[in-house]
Amino acid sequence: MTAISLGMPSVPTKLAERRKSRQIQVGSVAVGGDAPVSVQSMTTTRTSDIGATLQQIAELTASGCQIVRVACPTQDDADALPVIARKSQIPVIADIHFQPKYVFAAIEAGCAAVRVNPGNIKQFDDKVKEIAKAASDHGTPIRIGVNAGSLDRRLLQKYGKATPEALVESALWEASLFEEHGFRDIKISVKHNDPVVMVNAYRQLAAQCDYPLHLGVTEAGPAFQGTIKSAVAFGALLSEGIGDTIRVSLSAPPVEEIKVGTQILESLNLRQRGLEIVSCPSCGRAQVDVYKLAEEVTAGLTGMEVPLRVAVMGCVVNGPGEAREADLGVASGNGKGQIFVKGEVIKTVPESKIVETLIEEAMKIAEQMEAEGVTSGEPTVAVAG
Repeated sequence: MTAISLGMPSVPTKLAERRKSRQIQVGSVAVGGDAPVSVQSMTTTRTSDIGATLQQIAELTASGCQIVRVACPTQDDADALPVIARKSQIPVIADIHFQPKYVFAAIEAGCAAVRVNPGNIKQFDDKVKEIAKAASDHGTPIRIGVNAGSLDRRLLQKYGKATPEALVESALWEASLFEEHGFRDIKISVKHNDPVVMVNAYRQLAAQCDYPLHLGVTEAGPAFQGTIKSAVAFGALLSEGIGDTIRVSLSAPPVEEIKVGTQILESLNLRQRGLEIVSCPSCGRAQVDVYKLAEEVTAGLTGMEVPLRVAVMGCVVNGPGEAREADLGVASGNGKGQIFVKGEVIKTVPESKIVETLIEEAMKIAEQMEAEGVTSGEPTVAVAG
C-alpha cells in the first residue's frame, strides 16, 4: 500500500513582516517582538465571586484564551485578586479604572499585568512614579489603555473629539511619564468603536513608538456586528504587521470572543490551523443538502485538534478539485460521494454513508498524526465558495 503523506496543505505566506516591537512578558506569555500574536478576553463575572470567575477563566482557557482580564472596581474585587491570580491557568490582568489604589493592590496580588486607563484615574499622573516603582519591583508590566469613551478632558478640549491624534497623544504622553522613571515594561492600546478611527490611531502609534500593541475595537457590539467590525479592523492592521495581542469585544459570552479572535489569526496565517472544514455555500448545482452535510461532519469532528483540512463539497464542478486539495474530502453527487484522502479517491459510498465514512477516515488520520506527534490548536470552520 502506498504511504500517504499527512499534515497541512501548503498555505500562502504572511501578508507582511511583523512590526519590530520590544517584547514584554505577561506571566507565561511573551508579547511583542517575534512572539506569536496572542488572544485575550475578559471575564463577565464579579471578580469578588472567586468561584464563578475561576470557572469562567477555565472555560476561556479551554477555548484557547491565552491571557484574561478581570475587572477590579471595588475593594472586594481587589481582595479576590491574589487567589484568582494564583489559581488561574493563564496570566491574569487586572483592569483598573478611577482608583489608583487598586493598581498597587493588583501588583501586590501577583497579577501578570495591570491595565490602567489614565483618562479616568484621578490624579493618575501624580501616581506614576509610585506605580512605576511598584511594578518594577514586582516585574509587572503595565498596559496603558486609552479609550475613546474616557479620554482625558484636556485632549478632548484640544481636539474636539476622540480623533486618532488625540488617542495617540494620550497614550504616548502617559508612556513618557513612565519612561521618566526608567520604566518601559509597557504595552499600549488605543481603542475606538469606529474601525476606521481605530485603524488610523494604531497606524500612527505604530510609527511613533516600539511598544507592543494590544488591538481592540471597543464596544464593538452584538456578536455579528462586533465580529465584522473586529475582523475588518484587525485584518487591516495585522496584514500590515501591526498588533501583538488582540481582544475581540462582543456583547456575547467571552468564549465567543476567543473563537472569533482565533479564526481571525488563522485566516491570516498568524496561527497554525487546527481542524478546518472547507464547505461550499451551495447553489443550484448542488445534488445534496450541503448545509446539513457540513453541520453533521463538523459536529462529528468537534474536539479534534490535529491540523486536518476536511472538504465537504456538494457538486461535481468544484467538488473534486477542492476535495483533492484537502487532507480528506468528499465530492457529492447522484446520491453518492467520492471520498478523497490526500488527493486520491479511496472509495465511493452512498450518500447516507458519507458522514459516517468521513468521520471514520478522519479518526484514522488523526490517530496516525498523533502517533507521529503532529498536533495543533482549536478547531475552526472555514466556508469556501
